[in-house]
Amino acid sequence: MPFRLPRPLLLAALLTTYTVSVRAQSPAEKPWSVRMADAVIKKYPDSIAVKENRPAGWDYEQGLVLNAIERVWERTGDGHYYDYILHDIDRYVGKDGPIRTYRMDEFNLDNITTGRVLLMLAQQTQPGRENYKRAADTLRAQLARQPRTKEGGFWHKQRYPNQMWLDGLFMAEPFYAEYTKLYDRSPDSATRHFNDIAHQFALIEQHLIDPKTGLLYHGYDESRQQKWANPKTGTSPSFWGRSMGWYAMALVDVLDYFPENHPRRADLLRYFQRLMPVLVRYQDPKTGAWYQVTDQGGRKGNYVEASASGMFVYALAKGVRLGYLPASMLSAARKGYQGMLKTFVTTDPASQQPVLNGTVSVGGLGGSPFRDGSYDYYLSEPIRQNDLKGVGPFIMASVEMEMVDEYPLGRGKTVAVDTYFNNETRKGDNGPEPFHYLWNDRMHSGFWLWGKTFRELGATTVMQPNAPTAQTLKGKDVYIIVDPDTPKETPKPNYVQPADVDALDAWVRAGGVLVLMANDSANAELPRFNQLAKRFGMQFGYEQVNPVQGTRWSDGKLTIPANDPIFPHVSTIYVKELAPLTLTAPAKPALLKGNTVIMATARVGKGTVFAIGDPWLYNEYTDGRRIPIEYQNFQAGKDLATWLLKQAR
Repeated sequence: MPFRLPRPLLLAALLTTYTVSVRAQSPAEKPWSVRMADAVIKKYPDSIAVKENRPAGWDYEQGLVLNAIERVWERTGDGHYYDYILHDIDRYVGKDGPIRTYRMDEFNLDNITTGRVLLMLAQQTQPGRENYKRAADTLRAQLARQPRTKEGGFWHKQRYPNQMWLDGLFMAEPFYAEYTKLYDRSPDSATRHFNDIAHQFALIEQHLIDPKTGLLYHGYDESRQQKWANPKTGTSPSFWGRSMGWYAMALVDVLDYFPENHPRRADLLRYFQRLMPVLVRYQDPKTGAWYQVTDQGGRKGNYVEASASGMFVYALAKGVRLGYLPASMLSAARKGYQGMLKTFVTTDPASQQPVLNGTVSVGGLGGSPFRDGSYDYYLSEPIRQNDLKGVGPFIMASVEMEMVDEYPLGRGKTVAVDTYFNNETRKGDNGPEPFHYLWNDRMHSGFWLWGKTFRELGATTVMQPNAPTAQTLKGKDVYIIVDPDTPKETPKPNYVQPADVDALDAWVRAGGVLVLMANDSANAELPRFNQLAKRFGMQFGYEQVNPVQGTRWSDGKLTIPANDPIFPHVSTIYVKELAPLTLTAPAKPALLKGNTVIMATARVGKGTVFAIGDPWLYNEYTDGRRIPIEYQNFQAGKDLATWLLKQAR
């Protein structure tokens, strides 16, 4: 069972962390993603209550907003966002993974959405993380038993037989894809499940696209028995904005987990690339937003709607960032986002918190009272303020739009982390797995957040499992070697050899950017690593700087000078038990503690070398969950990544 503080103490801790974290910035200075996430936490300090005057329960709106807050955490490194997510989920997930208020026998795809948050928590260094995995297993078991149409499509819910709705693709498929990527041990089984995921989208493309407009109807009934269904096609009669928003987000998110070499990935890309230009054609030229009934912009009673607009902006901006869409489509995302800020976002005069207006409360088909899917029906549903179905996409769209001026820096550049000299393994969920300073390791031992920073700056991150040679270094712009193994870490370490030194030297002189991150002498193989460092005028020492006693954090404090060329946005960092540096030309100190060299750089030929005696940017010291917030390691990682990419010309 995860360790839990008593609730009053936990809430006090969350609010204290929140107060400290925002002290440095006034609300108007903070990004909109942060402002809106903070407003959610202030409104729902204990847990997210979706339905007014009813107890909080397991719900897709909860999952949508928690997923949005997760993105803010990963964007800021502020651990109070993680704490909030954990606290909310721990109200539902118990020991061994039961989910309070969840019922599998409803076979409701909406209940799958929050599983994405479970998968994130299951990958963290977190007491009881196995419980989140078991809860995710339960949701995966629902998908295995979910009723299907004759063609194999998931019913939206048990009580909506034979029906596929666009909403369901977002509710289920990103979770299904990430779960498959993480936990499907058999390649054949994984391929089969990815095929099944692609098939769900293929059925939507087959049945719900209107050939005249290119838009998608909200749903279809395979049996043609529903009163709302077209007797020939089975489709509902109207084009509802938010339903297409769910579908657009489902496509762009599921691609995060779909294997690059899977033959059906190209189909998903094609669907996405077909849909987004169609949606742009229906963008309101005056406001930049999208209408509730998308193709009826000029019709009486129709209105621009916040949740659909946020979803479309998110999908457009993310699609451009990841290269799925042409850069020219970013203008539509910019116009849409500015339209949202002008049309929907206000400030509450009493609380000074941001308010999102203009979200329709619900949209469905059938049921009781009966919903016929007509134009009049979609306009009859109430419009709400701060509805979570609008707030979540607004936060997600804001995160994407906050990146658009940053990612051109790394576009076309590749950042590799070495897994040859650092090649440790541990017991994982699927057997032995590599770990320690890897891009895909989300536990405290990994470089997940630093890698995400590089990717958000536009770079591609890869892991390099082979010795450095002219061939393996080809196409790499930044190459990071971290904490080379000793025999106590790896039975047969790959030591740095003279040929490795020559290859890296030649690569740097040709313009490569090399990062050397050692460790203290008890935990890193320094003698041979120093042969490489020596080529650039650097040597890692065997003494230890900044030894830390327990949680006496001040022992690891380092001060960054004002206007530092590498760390311009940082004043204080935490680095413990590191190896100092001694330098000869061409190396120069980049950070000193007294007379001790902590960091160094060297210009060698056309290239650059950066060195420090510790792997200090791993998740434990950047995710905001462990060290006090005064230590700006997350921002330091972003500053360093920016500087490294600038050196890679």
